[in-house]
Amino acid sequence: MHDLILHHYPTSPFAEKARLLLGFKQLSWRSVTIPPVMPKPDLTALTGGYRRTPVLQVGADIYCDTALIARRLEAEKATPALFPEGREFVAAALAQWADSVLFLHAVSLVFQPESMALRFAQVPREFVQIFSKDRAQLFSGGSVAAIPLEQARSHWPVLMARLQQQLAREDDEFLLGGAPCIADFAVAHCLWFLKATPVTAPLVEDYPDVAAWLGKLLGVGHGSHSELSAEEALTIAREATPAALPDEAFSEPNGFQVGQQVAICAVDYGTDPVEGELLFAGIEELILRREDERAGVVHVHFPRIGYRIEAR
Repeated sequence: MHDLILHHYPTSPFAEKARLLLGFKQLSWRSVTIPPVMPKPDLTALTGGYRRTPVLQVGADIYCDTALIARRLEAEKATPALFPEGREFVAAALAQWADSVLFLHAVSLVFQPESMALRFAQVPREFVQIFSKDRAQLFSGGSVAAIPLEQARSHWPVLMARLQQQLAREDDEFLLGGAPCIADFAVAHCLWFLKATPVTAPLVEDYPDVAAWLGKLLGVGHGSHSELSAEEALTIAREATPAALPDEAFSEPNGFQVGQQVAICAVDYGTDPVEGELLFAGIEELILRREDERAGVVHVHFPRIGYRIEAR
């Protein structure tokens, strides 16, 4: 058995989502702090170029994107369930909406000048310039564009009113029932991002049912974790053997074959390609085999939704 290792940094909203998932599952994990901006040489030695945050490492298996990380944690510990029986589709679909539509609105609101001035008040100006350039590159070449601030401001009351209406019901405490699921945590990390400064916090706190619900979710904490250096994580990967492939038929409708050299990349943003040997294409998951002089032989896992395969 290998430790769960999360590569993340404190202010990343998607990292907060992963940390809350680990807390919800009451799992122990190791924490590797990564830079918030490129370059990230220790991380990309594991991923082959994937730069988004966070990344979950289990031995020599590297899991990209919180949509897939959630499923890996569900496999690690089935209860409490992130995908409740009978509501798997609704939970996954609502989480996908939150991770895309709601998140992009939150980003626009967080990155408004008044908010950024507070977030970076104690940060050297040089880093602010580096950060701004890095985020511009992150959204370059993908299928999504930043939502204009005026549009985000106009849409936000609608989005929050709908959440407020859903959470005002007396019969259910959370979005899809009496217990949290993946949909709750996908919405929560967007709102956690907004609560970071007094400029954007009222966009959550002005909706009492939403604010109370968010408090319960953040109250699950982050589980039990201890620090690990990036070099130690690379050693763990290098000395481990990747896990056996899923017991599921290979299914690739575009004709890619087992053993073919391909690149996999996100389609929305952070589209840096990861090249390797295609080992597995299942209903939810894609797996590449790649070898790195520092990390050794690793299997890099991606969700199928939101990613594309290209021939190499």
